[in-house]
Amino acid sequence: MKVSLFIPCFIDQLFPQTAQHTFSILEKLGCKVEYNDNQTCCAQPAFNAGFWDEAKVVAQKFINDFPDSMYIVSPSGSCVGMVKSSYSELFTNSASHNKCRSIQQNIFELSDFLINVLKVENIGARFPHKVTYHDACGALRECGIKESPRTLLKNVQGLELIEVDDCETCCGFGGTFAVKFEAISTAMAEQKVLNAIQTGAEYIVSTDISCLMHMQAYIDKNELPIKTIHIVDVLATCLSN
Repeated sequence: MKVSLFIPCFIDQLFPQTAQHTFSILEKLGCKVEYNDNQTCCAQPAFNAGFWDEAKVVAQKFINDFPDSMYIVSPSGSCVGMVKSSYSELFTNSASHNKCRSIQQNIFELSDFLINVLKVENIGARFPHKVTYHDACGALRECGIKESPRTLLKNVQGLELIEVDDCETCCGFGGTFAVKFEAISTAMAEQKVLNAIQTGAEYIVSTDISCLMHMQAYIDKNELPIKTIHIVDVLATCLSN
């Protein structure tokens, strides 16, 4: 199966190992992965900040850069959610309407793709730690991703998944929200992290690097006994097993 790999801005610039792990996992599972190195951003930052004209320019480039005839896979629920949901606001009844709709149908966050397209629940990963899962807003609310990452985590050898009470509550990042409303954003991160610590988990896992980066910053500043890790990096332990 051919797939086109979409690597979001945050991962490309700050967490390249997660991008490489995504590529390697797909290859391990038999996919022929294509990567267009002209790709840039999905336009989510500009769109969420209210700059829709500017966002449309960036989103149009995304539509031009990606095929509408094969699956597009990304290690980011929020970016996939941007394409699946918000692109309708930008391209309905436009010249790009039809291609946009095709891309929206074919783009998947990685865990969703593994479970619902490849029909794979266990890829042979091993991660002997206690973890709790954070439902990122974009993944949960725009993509409907809830059980897929949990199914994959439950099949990781040695991993103990512990649910936290507020798993669906926002971590407080929200892009420019964290800048415009710093105090509220920090308080939300504090609540998420402290609740996770109370479960006894060693790691907070999610599909979205922006959420994890936000919570990790709070963890580092306060020297707290927990870490964050992207689900892709947990699953990538299969590559060395």
